[in-house]
Amino acid sequence: MAEDQRVRGYCAYDWGKSAFETSVTTAVFPAWFAYLFAEANGISTKILGSEWTADAMFSAAVMAGALLVAICAPSLGVIADRRMIKIWWLRTLTWVGAISCVLLALSPYLGVSIGWIWATVMFMIANVGLNGAGVFYNALLPHMGDESEMDSISNKAFAAGYLGGGLLLVVHLGMVLSLDGEWVIPFVMASSGLWWLGFAQMTFRLVPEPHIEDEMEPMGIIASSKLALNEVYSTLKDIKSFKTLFLYMLAYFCFIDGINSVTALAGVFGIVVLGLTTTGLILTILIIQFVAAPAAIGFTKLADKWGTKKALQFSLVCWCVVIIGALSFAPLELDEHENYDIQYSWDEDSQTYIVEAREGVNNIAALPDDDEQKWALEYEEILPVQQNKDVKRQGYAVEWAFDEDGAPIAMEVALTKDLVDRLMESMEESRFSFSIEGGELETTGIGVDHPTSLGDGVLDFIPDTARSLIWAPLGITVFFQFLLLGAFAGALLGGSQGLARSMFGQMVPETRSAEFFGFFGFFGKVAALLGPLIYAIMTVWFDSRVGIFAISLLIVAGAIILKRVDVEDGIAVANAEDERNRSGVEE
Repeated sequence: MAEDQRVRGYCAYDWGKSAFETSVTTAVFPAWFAYLFAEANGISTKILGSEWTADAMFSAAVMAGALLVAICAPSLGVIADRRMIKIWWLRTLTWVGAISCVLLALSPYLGVSIGWIWATVMFMIANVGLNGAGVFYNALLPHMGDESEMDSISNKAFAAGYLGGGLLLVVHLGMVLSLDGEWVIPFVMASSGLWWLGFAQMTFRLVPEPHIEDEMEPMGIIASSKLALNEVYSTLKDIKSFKTLFLYMLAYFCFIDGINSVTALAGVFGIVVLGLTTTGLILTILIIQFVAAPAAIGFTKLADKWGTKKALQFSLVCWCVVIIGALSFAPLELDEHENYDIQYSWDEDSQTYIVEAREGVNNIAALPDDDEQKWALEYEEILPVQQNKDVKRQGYAVEWAFDEDGAPIAMEVALTKDLVDRLMESMEESRFSFSIEGGELETTGIGVDHPTSLGDGVLDFIPDTARSLIWAPLGITVFFQFLLLGAFAGALLGGSQGLARSMFGQMVPETRSAEFFGFFGFFGKVAALLGPLIYAIMTVWFDSRVGIFAISLLIVAGAIILKRVDVEDGIAVANAEDERNRSGVEE
């Protein structure tokens, strides 16, 4: 089979799986999950004695989804190096991940209290499939070409991924913007899984199973597991022989943890903390995709000029700048009546106030015993809410009043100073805002948990200062803040990920590619476990900005360790190991 066909097939897998990483993990699912979570629980729910927000729960799901793969990856890699089953495992885990992605579409049809739990579980399983398949997909890289081609092939695959995910995201964005109905987001979930599964068939057809000269006979599960564990143990005992490679894996563990955690959590951070709309988030991610694709190819040229290691170090320094920028994001303070969630307008003709909800305001928690639902019921007489009899069986009491087209329904309310004072006091535990325009009661109130409220967090001085000195004077909204730095991050994504994989592939013995990429996967998946865990813990203990800052320290640690990695020594050791293994087979 022609070499260019193999590379085309290899890139096709990245093209397909990026639909899950882009439309689901980054763009659409975070906002959808935050909506499902808030619909059932409000701003948080108590689990094991702690209050969990939607972004903390999302982070925990990403973490849990990586756990199984992290434990199994090295052992699976050992077996895959001794039997010609890399493509078999890639195919199997792809089916697991893609079908779980399709099943996400069922979430809104299972009831309000079950839907977000089903979404969490299916998302976790889909991540198991994605991360597990990634171990064997990456293990194919050393078989695609020699060391001199590694940067080019790896970055081509990442570029294909960004283009493929971006093109499908264009379709999904068009649907979200132009179509109504509860079926739209579930369709996005299902079509992403089918896109992944469909293009993977091209990989299975064009990429041959790497040949193994002395293939091991099939073994039972227990015997295979015992062999794999013994080999893993033997490799770890002989770690000094691959000192450079394992030092790089330690650096990789740190910096890829930071990069992947930031990209995985950016969507839910934007929705929950910054108050971005789903449409705004998707537009940002879309632009990132089309910036990342050519940038990945650009980093190949940079690596040709500087070397893989220096180009990778440069990208890590830039990542630290991106994260500092993310900490400075801050929605502008509300200054227009129309921007508040609850809007009271004085009507001269009727001599009373007319109230309506802001279009697009997040729904009130749906479960009757939730604090937010109790708040809505307590102030029902002055809030723009209504009973929803059609779904009351699922736990709704009241929800914001919108018509079938999603337009706010205006209502007359008998507003008094006493009611306004009580409503103002309730803002101390609210994520909403209100504005009273005209009449004798004119005032505004913003909830403590509203995205524009700053000052209570440990690091809130950063976005507060940035808002005062930069964002507000220049009139740059949080959407454009997110877009500006997102484009910068997109320019780094493909290059940093592609060069990281390529650098590892150059130092891996081809005869033991699956085993070492199993360790590579182990470090990557434990990193995927650790990063969201750090974010979740820091968010529960402090807030989301502290979580993002904690993740940035991992990138700094990885960059420091990377300076000590001798790539030439790693390549020489890998070549010596291949020669030893091949000569042993010939004998």
